[in-house]
Amino acid sequence: MTETQITLFALLTVVFALLIWGRFRYDLVAFGALVAAVILGVVPQADAFSGFGHPATIIIALVLVVSRGLSNSGAIDIIARSIISAGRSVSSHITIMAGLGAAMSALMNNVGALALLMPVDIQAAEKAKRSPAITLMPLSFATILGGLITLIGTPPNIIISSYREQEFGKPFQMFDFAPVGLVCAITGVAFVAFIGWRLLPKSTRDREAGRELFDTGLYLVELRVPEDSKVVGKRLSELDTMSNEHDTAIVALMQEGKRIQSWARWTPVRANDILLVETSASALDGLVNDWQLTYAQAEEDQRRVPLDRNVGDVTARLRLGRAVGSDQAESEGESENRKNEARDKSTESKAEAGELSLLEVVVRPESRVEGRTAQALRLQDGHGVWLVGISRQGRKITSRVRHMSIQAGDILLLMGPADRLKAANEWLGTLPLAERGLQVTDRTNALLAAGIFGAAILAASFGVVYLPIALAAVVIAYVLTRIVPIRSVYDSIEWPVVVLIGSLLPIGAALETSGGTQLIAQGIADLSVGAPAWVVLTIVMVVTMTLSDILNNTATAVIAAPVAVGVAKALGVNPDPFLMAVAVAASCAFLTPIGHKNNTLIMGPGGYRFGDYWRMGLPLEIVVIAVAVPVILIVWPL
Repeated sequence: MTETQITLFALLTVVFALLIWGRFRYDLVAFGALVAAVILGVVPQADAFSGFGHPATIIIALVLVVSRGLSNSGAIDIIARSIISAGRSVSSHITIMAGLGAAMSALMNNVGALALLMPVDIQAAEKAKRSPAITLMPLSFATILGGLITLIGTPPNIIISSYREQEFGKPFQMFDFAPVGLVCAITGVAFVAFIGWRLLPKSTRDREAGRELFDTGLYLVELRVPEDSKVVGKRLSELDTMSNEHDTAIVALMQEGKRIQSWARWTPVRANDILLVETSASALDGLVNDWQLTYAQAEEDQRRVPLDRNVGDVTARLRLGRAVGSDQAESEGESENRKNEARDKSTESKAEAGELSLLEVVVRPESRVEGRTAQALRLQDGHGVWLVGISRQGRKITSRVRHMSIQAGDILLLMGPADRLKAANEWLGTLPLAERGLQVTDRTNALLAAGIFGAAILAASFGVVYLPIALAAVVIAYVLTRIVPIRSVYDSIEWPVVVLIGSLLPIGAALETSGGTQLIAQGIADLSVGAPAWVVLTIVMVVTMTLSDILNNTATAVIAAPVAVGVAKALGVNPDPFLMAVAVAASCAFLTPIGHKNNTLIMGPGGYRFGDYWRMGLPLEIVVIAVAVPVILIVWPL
């Protein structure tokens, strides 16, 4: 190996290790690797940022904006809600929802398709009195499979097409992926609908039904103990007994900023202490009311307008006056006068601020809130809402809510006026579990949005207009018709994905020009010497799929595409079937919640654990390989 090859392999090894570790965001890892590659001299300075102007990068960014337009038009939402029926069997429901999800994903971003359908699926589960865990994973897998059908269905397809154009002068067209993608999608949907969901652990499928919409998990909530709370002076051991009445667990007690050890259960509770409790959303109301507590986050954020302790029917009312639990000494008479004054102003307060509601939202991958703490977000200052609880399925949470780093798949319990909750949810980029998570601007534009998009796709498919230009025209039309507000255009783009692709493409090109990809390809060919070409094709597919389960599918496609072409050249066969195999395998990441954003998105609402995915995912990957290889060889002969 040459010095350049050694440097590139070492750099990619570090990148893979950091991506698998997950401690740092993948876009930062990729961009850091690009900078390092330029400094080390393995990527020419003139090519350092060439990836950001690459057609694949531009197409992916435009597709994300187009997806927002299709979502905003309301067409998909109308169709989805019209098919909800509590009377259908599980298999029938999954078939319909998964089929719709796959069809949507063929024409829009698959994360957006899942975000549109997930709340619908959860509501259907509630009506049918079954756990949404039974149907959410099949829906997620189906939206991933649907992306295989078209060029714009998933980023790996776009990358593979662009690489083919770079190498052979002609890209894959819009529906070149359809023969293989359709077979994989139809077979995969049938599998998850009739077999796959039955492979989930019985404990997951038998979770108590009917409570899943608002009892998707236990929240860690910070509650402050006011001076007149009934728990002042009681020992933690006594609170343990009292908390059983509310199905609540006392996780920790914070006194003067210090955590009291869990074994010190004789410690008495004092005014202004903070209780960290683990409870469900429905039980939280009764606990706060009965124990006369206040929300620590809300009280710390807005001392001027404290929360009343009575939060009946998941609402709280604002009242004026000093914060409950103030450490300033007051005489009994002065305190009573202040309470009366606050009570007299209650009506005025409610008119000004409105009622506070509780809203559960799930954190989408790469949303604004991911990787940040409640304290850093300053939601109260910007939006007048509070983050009062966090649920992280399958993991025990012991740190303070305001100091926790929020992760994709977490479920957040927000509190505030209903209109402000809606605005805060859109700003955060989270997905409400109680209602559809994306803003619908005007449903009368549904046919217009679909017509504009359809015309552009047809024009691109027949070679009338270059695909990036066609998609750019759609974006402009959506902005002019206000289907996508101009202020939302840049917010619609997943910039971390753009940075990832733009950073890795120059590194991938350097690996190829240095002969590194040919070295890997030759190694695979040597290991499979004497084997038929279809066996080598299967090996390439398995290796790619394995990488995609632990890495970002876009990164996998960037690295695997030149390797696949190198293997084909080493065997002296047509490279197209190998590229198509990489396109399918890079997208099919079903073994882990980190392999694809859709898998991460359902983890919290479905209550899945890390090990639940492979039970359905491993057989599905085997099925995909079994049907994809023969179809690839028929449609794209060696």
